[in-house]
Amino acid sequence: MTYIKIIRDLREDSDMTQQEVADYLGTSQTMYARYERGANELPIRHLIKLCELYNVSSDYILGIEK
Repeated sequence: MTYIKIIRDLREDSDMTQQEVADYLGTSQTMYARYERGANELPIRHLIKLCELYNVSSDYILGIEK
């Protein structure tokens, strides 16, 4: 499973909108949607913040660890 699917699943499982996650990351909803579609790569600073938001490791988001 790619990080693209994982970040979408984490967001949906947390009942959050793309706008809510984008606000947390300090980016626009449009840019966050591009991360979920794979049109833009997720910056490390946003990876770290997503780990904090969902309380998971970066290995989990990157699909290295189950």
